[in-house]
Amino acid sequence: MSDLQHWLERIERLHPSEIELGLERLRRVAGDLGVRTLPMPVITVAGTNGKGSVVRLLTAMAEAAGLRCCVYTSPHLLRFNERIRLPDGPASDQALCQAFAAVEQGRGDTALTYFEFTTLAGLWLFQRSDADLCILEVGLGGRLDAVNLIDADVAVVTSVGLDHLDWLGDSREAILREKIGIGRAGRPLVYGEAASPSNLDSELAALAALPLRAGREFTLGDGEVAVRAGDEQRRYRIPEPARLGDDNLATAIQALAAAGLAPARHIPAQVVDTGLTGRCDRRRFNGIDCILDVGHNLEALTRLRRRLLACAGRRRLVLGMMADKPVEQVVALFAAEPLEWYLCRPDLPRAATVERLAAAIPETAPQAAAVHLCDSVAEALVAAVNDSDTGDQVVIVGSFYTVAEALTVIEAVPPPAR
Repeated sequence: MSDLQHWLERIERLHPSEIELGLERLRRVAGDLGVRTLPMPVITVAGTNGKGSVVRLLTAMAEAAGLRCCVYTSPHLLRFNERIRLPDGPASDQALCQAFAAVEQGRGDTALTYFEFTTLAGLWLFQRSDADLCILEVGLGGRLDAVNLIDADVAVVTSVGLDHLDWLGDSREAILREKIGIGRAGRPLVYGEAASPSNLDSELAALAALPLRAGREFTLGDGEVAVRAGDEQRRYRIPEPARLGDDNLATAIQALAAAGLAPARHIPAQVVDTGLTGRCDRRRFNGIDCILDVGHNLEALTRLRRRLLACAGRRRLVLGMMADKPVEQVVALFAAEPLEWYLCRPDLPRAATVERLAAAIPETAPQAAAVHLCDSVAEALVAAVNDSDTGDQVVIVGSFYTVAEALTVIEAVPPPAR
C-alpha cells in the first residue's frame, strides 16, 4: 500500500459521518494551520450543475493568459490527486502526504470529515504555492461548506436545482439561500442562470454582495458575450458553441472580469473546445462511440439529452444511480426514446439496486423489454459495447461513481496505434 493510500484510508476513519456541515471546528484548525487566508485572489464556485465546467473554463482562460493557478475540485474520478491541482499540475503523492501530516498535527483532537481534512490539506498546499489565482469548487451547498472558510474575492453560483434536498432544503429558494452564502458583502457575486429563483435579488441585497446576474449585468446571445468589467462593458465573440456550454463560458468570463482579470478578447474563442472528463465526454471503446456524463439530477440529465450527438444506429444506456437521487424521474426522462437499457449498481452501499431502476421503466416505454440487469458497471459497459454495431452509441450516466468505474474499464484498454 502506498503512503498516500494509507493516509486516505486513515482520513476516512477519522469521523463517524461522511458529511457534517458547519465551519466552527474548521475555523479553529485553519487558524492553527495559518490557512484562513490565501496570498492570491480567490474565486469560489458553487452551484447545482455546471460548477465543474465553470471551474475548468476559468482555469483554461487564466492559464491561456499566462496565470499560474491552484484549483480545488471534488469528487475525483480515478485518482485523489485530481482534487488538488497546483500550478504545475496535480499535487504529487509526496506533497499530499506532507499536507496531510500538517493537518493531522494541526487538528489536535478535533474530528474532521474526509472532505474537511482534504480541503484543509489543499489550502495548506495553496498557501505555499506561487500561484497567481486560486479557484475553489464547493463540495455541497455553500454557506456551511468547508471551502467557505476562505473569503472569496469573487463568488460564483452557476445554477440552482433540486438536489441534496435532505441537506439544503426542498425548494430552489431554500437551496439558493445556502449556495449564495459563499458571497461576501461588498464583493462581486456572479449568478450564471438566467432563470433564477424568485428570491435571488432579495438574498443578494441581504448579503450586500455586488450582483452580476446572467441576462442582466452580463448577457449571452447571437454568438457574443457581454460582461461587466469595472465601469466598462466588454464584448467577446464566441465563434462556435462551447463544448462545456456557452452559458458556463459566459459565467467564467464574467467571473474573471469581476476579479480584475478580464481575459483578452481572443482568449474565450481559444477555449471553446475545452472539455472535462466525465462531462458529455466522448470516448471510443472497442470501436464504439461512448458518451460518459456524471449528471445525476434531472436538470443535468435533461441538459445532456439536448446535447447528445445524433446517433445513426441504436442507443444503449448504461445507468447506475445513488438511491437518494430522483431515480424514477431520470428513468422517465430517458424512457421516452427508443433505447436499450443496461442497468447496474456502482460498488458502494448507497447505490440504487438494479431492481429499483428496472421497476421505474414504464411498460409502455419503447423497447421496455430490452432491459439487461448487470452485476457491475464494468459488466454493463462491456455488454452494451459488445451488443453494438458501427453507428450505435453507448451512453454511461447517473453518478460520478458510475462514470469512474466505466473509465477504469475504458482506460485499461490501450489506445489504437497511430
